[in-house]
Parts: sequence; structure tokens; C-alpha cells
Amino acid sequence: MNSKNPLSARLIYPCMMISAIGIHYLLIDSGINLQWATYLPVVLSALAISFFEWKYPYCREWYPDRNDFSNDLIFMVLVQVLLPRLLSFFVAVTLLATLNQNCLTINLGWPHEWPVAVQVILMLLAADFLRYWLHRAAHEWVHPLWRLHAVHHSPQKLYWLNVGRFHPVEKSIQYLFDALPFIFLGISEEVLALYFVFYSVNGFFQHCNIELRLGFLNYIVSGPELHRWHHSRKIEQSNRNYGNNLIIWDTLFGTRYLPENKQVGELGLINRHYPQSFLAQMKTPFVKDLDQR
Repeated sequence: MNSKNPLSARLIYPCMMISAIGIHYLLIDSGINLQWATYLPVVLSALAISFFEWKYPYCREWYPDRNDFSNDLIFMVLVQVLLPRLLSFFVAVTLLATLNQNCLTINLGWPHEWPVAVQVILMLLAADFLRYWLHRAAHEWVHPLWRLHAVHHSPQKLYWLNVGRFHPVEKSIQYLFDALPFIFLGISEEVLALYFVFYSVNGFFQHCNIELRLGFLNYIVSGPELHRWHHSRKIEQSNRNYGNNLIIWDTLFGTRYLPENKQVGELGLINRHYPQSFLAQMKTPFVKDLDQR
């Protein structure tokens, strides 16, 4: 574990998050297409985080090998990039079209007139509340959900790219909780774009292999110091810190866990024979006993 860079450990996360959001707004103001203005700061953040993992690693043993990187890249492209676009297309051409044709609207009082940043904060709170309970159910109560979620917990090391390691069935279920409700509410593209920038960059940081100290932010966001414990091989530690972006709901419901002056131990599943390749993990949720914790 590297603890020789206390200043960088405290500055990297807030400075990069502010930079990503700032670049997003600068690109919008310059007239660039909203999609480019959204994806470009996310890609730049991923590259910067990859550099900082090399420069200030939390654990050198967590450096990914070629197999780790190639499989996680496939997960990222297929499950995190292409699948949500397909799901959004399906929603747009079927469900929303049906509602519009029948003059049906969903109006639950979303404050569309509020500033974009305030709407994003409200969306973060609402989406994280839904994802908190879905995530907790997968760990504690609904075993079929855990069988899917075990794919995400299978890596024995954490670095930025394996944030995307989710089974496509679980990703589709997550979409029902943290995207579909807000699409139906008619939330503006500007709000969804800013939410995506924060969601993506924070997700990269959650899983990053960088020595970081978030300080008081550990009571607001679900960052790497908290999320590493969630990937612990010990169930009493991994059944904590369920927040997707925020840690607020964990604090409220008693599942926040961040011991002082301790380092996380082994990561992953109890079953060390759990397959690690992309194709094998498409089948593992449906193979008996492979998800043993």
C-alpha cells in the first residue's frame, strides 16, 4: 500500500471531478454536440485515472494483466456502452411511442424548472435510493439476483475498468431502477448528461487502484475507500456500502462501513474457481454453486 503522497491523495478526486464537469460545460458552451460534450470528459477522466493508478497505486498487486484488461474492456463496451443504448432505443420506439400515441403522460411533479445542477442532485438521491435497495437485495435477500451480481464481485483486484463488469441481465435490471423512471418523467437531456458525467467518473474512482483520501466526502459519495470494503472476500465486510454514487442511504440505514487505520484484505468471491472470462461469465449465474461466497 502506498501512503507517500498525502497531498495528491486528497486532491485527485475533487480536482478531477470538478474538471470533468467543467469540461462538460465548456464543450456545451462552445457549441459541441451534447453527446460529445458528455462522453469526452468521461474518456479523458478514464485516461487520467489510468495514469494515476500507475503513478500512485493503492496496491501494486492489483495491476491488471492482459486477460483482466481484455475481459473488462469487453464488458465495458458491450454491457456498459452498447446495451444501455439498445435499451434506450427500445424504450424510445416502443414504450414512449405507445404513451404518446395514446396521449398518456407521466407527471409526478418533477421540478423541470429547477436549475440543472439541483435536478441532478435530486436525481442522484432518487436513483441511489432505488439502486441501494436493489443492491442490498442482491447481497442479502434475493439469491437469484446475487447469482447475477456475483459476476461483478468475481475480480480479485480492483482498478478503474472493472467498474463495468456486470452481467447484461443485471445491467438491464439496473436500467429499470436508475434510468427508465427518469426517462418516463421526461427529464431533460442536459440533466441526464450531467448525471452521466458524475455517475461515470465516480464509478471509475470507486474501483480505482489509486491511493486516495476523500476526507469529509466519504460521508457524501461512495468513493474508493468505502467501495473497496464492499469488494472484500469477507461477507461481513462486503455486505456494506451499497451506495451506487452516494453513501447517504448507507448511513441512514446502518450499512456504511469504513474502519479507521485498516487496509482491505483479499477481494472477490470465496469460490476461487469462479470463471473470469467474459464468455464464461455469461453462463455462470445459471450454473449451480459457482456463486458461492
